[in-house]
Amino acid sequence: MTLVAQRGPTRRRVPALAATGVVVAALALVNLAEHLLTNATWLGPVAAVALLAFARWSGLTWSQLGLHRDRLRSGLQWGMGAIALVAVVYLIGILLPLTRPAFLDARYHLGLHSALLTAFVIIPLSTILLEEVAFRSVLWGMLSRHAATWRVLLTSSALFGLWHILPSLHLATANHGIGDVVKGAGAAAGILVIAGIVVFTALGGVVAGELRRRSGSVLASAGMHWATNSLGVLFGLVAWRMVG
Repeated sequence: MTLVAQRGPTRRRVPALAATGVVVAALALVNLAEHLLTNATWLGPVAAVALLAFARWSGLTWSQLGLHRDRLRSGLQWGMGAIALVAVVYLIGILLPLTRPAFLDARYHLGLHSALLTAFVIIPLSTILLEEVAFRSVLWGMLSRHAATWRVLLTSSALFGLWHILPSLHLATANHGIGDVVKGAGAAAGILVIAGIVVFTALGGVVAGELRRRSGSVLASAGMHWATNSLGVLFGLVAWRMVG
């Protein structure tokens, strides 16, 4: 594949490198705040809007942000394809006894109403909106002004992986499948889980970034992101009922 930086005319009010630094610093603060504040569901949408406002003010166009209406159809097509593929993989996953425990996450041991609310409202608004705007829209656009696209892809994906350090701190106790994998690792279990989640989400960031690059739209990566998270909740609902 050809990885060439997507540069376009911009009305730069802030030097490209400085603006990128501001975005990375802001993301670090938001990530920390989300895990220190007791009720921070409002923070994701507010931060997403603020990041987009800063990106536009600093000169990025809607095309550079992956949000131009001309790429809407392409983004929807790639996104729906990604959703269908993830659904097939998850279906196989819950049908196989070996992989079914991976869907038994105590955080999402929910009733039908709560699972639907989580999958279609809470996750899209509190997680996917911010992360897609942050990593596949604003950060991607910022990096593209001074780096080749392959560097943009790898850098945004690496930062996306690091973003998940704090959310993975207690994952070994919340998810039965992950807990079983690191059972017996002792004090190193937590470190192994964090390292695994960082690598896994960074690789997911590469896939999401490539979807964004090929489609020219954040909708494509958002579709994959929604499927990975929200379908995980819905298939988890089925998995919990299958085990009793």
